[in-house]
Amino acid sequence: MTRTLVVMPTYEEREALPGTVGGLRATVPGADVLVVDDASPDGTGQVADDLAEHDPAVSVLHRSGKLGLGTAYVTGFRWALERGYDVVVEMDADGSHRAADLPALLAALDDADLVLGSRWVPGGRVVNWPRHREWLSRVGNLYTRLAIGLPLRDSTGGFRAYRAAVLHGLRLEEVASQGYCFQVDMARRVHEAGHRVVEVPITFVERVQGRSKMSRVIVAEALVRVTQWGVERRIRRGAGAMHRLLVVVLGRQGRRRPGLGGQG
Repeated sequence: MTRTLVVMPTYEEREALPGTVGGLRATVPGADVLVVDDASPDGTGQVADDLAEHDPAVSVLHRSGKLGLGTAYVTGFRWALERGYDVVVEMDADGSHRAADLPALLAALDDADLVLGSRWVPGGRVVNWPRHREWLSRVGNLYTRLAIGLPLRDSTGGFRAYRAAVLHGLRLEEVASQGYCFQVDMARRVHEAGHRVVEVPITFVERVQGRSKMSRVIVAEALVRVTQWGVERRIRRGAGAMHRLLVVVLGRQGRRRPGLGGQG
């Protein structure tokens, strides 16, 4: 049987966490849950411990402070790989990712290595999202496609499922991105490694409890890093084109030399 682990980073998600975990366990009872809590001051870590005490499928990792979303996921990935899981899922704890959509993500892994839950493919949608947040997400994803050539409609989304074998092949220690940027970075690495990435539609629901962790710093990091990756990609493509040109020119010169020698 396929062993699946859902990694849920938390920071001040005390109110939402029980419902999110409960809904997930009811919808996909075969999946285990790992809560990675960054020393939430509101007691989320204790709530997670209480859930784990009553459900052996729930585990908790407590970290020393607010160390960031990206490092939380990488920590969860390593935990999963060390324990032999076959599939690793990213899922928010705030209820914005519906457990009802997870079976479709897992089913799509039959023909993929990474499955993204997408808001911006046909059938995907957002509920109760402010207009400026939708605009920011759509423009950000468009810029990502144009800058780094990533053929995805929603590379910033955080609801996704990986084959563990794919994560084994990535250099997770090199991943230092956070927030939106972490999601783009991981999708980029998987795609560039030659793995198959597909998108399935989901319904994203704006949180009704707690507050969003989105900030200008997170947006700025994504803009800077995506731009940097885009520039590096163009430099590599330019260098590759120059190399191919030199091969052609030198090859032609090599074919001419024997003829010239014969005439001498």
